[in-house]
Amino acid sequence: MEGSAANEEESGLVRILNVEHDAEDVDLTHAKIEKLESFERLTCVKSLCLRRNKITKIEGLSTLTTLEELDLYDNQITQIEGLDNNTNLTSLDLSFNLIKTIENLGCLVKVTKLFLVSNKISKIEGLQNLPQLEMLELGANKIRVLEGFEHLTQLHSLFVGKNKITKLENLSCLTNLKLLSIQSNRIVKLEGLNSLMNLEELYISHNGIEEIEGLDNLTNLKTLDLASNRIKRIKNISHLVNLEEFWFNDNQLDSWEDLDQFKNCTKLQTIYLERNPIWRDTAYRRKVKLAVPTVTQIDATLCG
Repeated sequence: MEGSAANEEESGLVRILNVEHDAEDVDLTHAKIEKLESFERLTCVKSLCLRRNKITKIEGLSTLTTLEELDLYDNQITQIEGLDNNTNLTSLDLSFNLIKTIENLGCLVKVTKLFLVSNKISKIEGLQNLPQLEMLELGANKIRVLEGFEHLTQLHSLFVGKNKITKLENLSCLTNLKLLSIQSNRIVKLEGLNSLMNLEELYISHNGIEEIEGLDNLTNLKTLDLASNRIKRIKNISHLVNLEEFWFNDNQLDSWEDLDQFKNCTKLQTIYLERNPIWRDTAYRRKVKLAVPTVTQIDATLCG
């Protein structure tokens, strides 16, 4: 068994040593790498992909000062560390690891994309020195509170789906946000969105929302996903004149007159209403098309 393990470790090291020293894009996906070593020979590397390995510690990368993209997706890393010298990083992917705390990112002031999907993170913190961050992906963690965004004024995409968040709050500083995905949480009320006037996409399906409200200032919305909630009436959206897609399947809508809300939505192309009470109407598709004549797709089916 020891010999087998040694061979696996050697094969990873051999893969590293076989990389040309002046390579700019290095892909070592699934290379059986357990330890980050011998990378100092890469003097020109800009993109380093180390997906699907057995790495447990971020180390040995301090000489890679040219590095702009680092991908450590699907490893066994428990702590964010060892990146202080990688100040040219613009993209960092640490998704599918074992990280509990967002920390030690203070030197990465050029980072625009940060991926921390499917870790063990319970608190949004440690982001205050990332002023250029544009995309933040925190899906599938253990987060309960939206917080820690105060300095992220350039953020345009925030993904926090599949967490344990109970309230929409502390978002007022994200005035440049264009996409908010907060699906599969524990939210029961639409609120706290008034400052997000540039928002174009809101995904908030699979929560416990009972009423459409709090969208007064979101006149730039193009996509609104409210699927799989507990909403009985479509209301308070007639002002969303830029709406192109409306996802409302798996709710409790039983009133056809509510579709009058879309009279001003002349750009609406896609609407999902399946598995609502009105869906059982034998003339369902014809009635939807009459009420919203601009749509080209009803549920998953294109209009004939």
